[in-house]
Amino acid sequence: MANQVTLVLLDDVAKLGLAGDEVVVKAGYARNYLLPRGLAAKATPGILRLVESRKAIIAERRAKELADAKALAEKIGQVEISITMQAAEDGQLFGSVTARMIADELAKQGYAVEHSQVKMDPIKTVGDFDVEVRLHADVTATVKVWVVRG
Repeated sequence: MANQVTLVLLDDVAKLGLAGDEVVVKAGYARNYLLPRGLAAKATPGILRLVESRKAIIAERRAKELADAKALAEKIGQVEISITMQAAEDGQLFGSVTARMIADELAKQGYAVEHSQVKMDPIKTVGDFDVEVRLHADVTATVKVWVVRG
């Protein structure tokens, strides 16, 4: 296991851990992704003391993010979006409705959502669909999307 290193996460990393966690990862992942982006630092005694002193701040920030995500999910769950697309007589769209289009429509209605948070396969037919928006690791909202022929 010579090509593995021990790091302390400075920020939450999906599918790896939360800020303050000590993780063992491959050297290339650490060198090319985690360290350059400031997501982790080598597990030295100084860094461990620094992270330990910040645990209360990190926990408070997580609680606030979770509360904000739950509040936004309540609002987004009641939103209905209508998207007009060109379609054939049988309802097949010329093109498709993408996550970016849904995120843009939500932004027009005042909800700041990244397109990467919209979890869906492209919609290729006319109809109504329930689209999942992942606002937080523990919070998901469902948006009603109407695709109509224009």
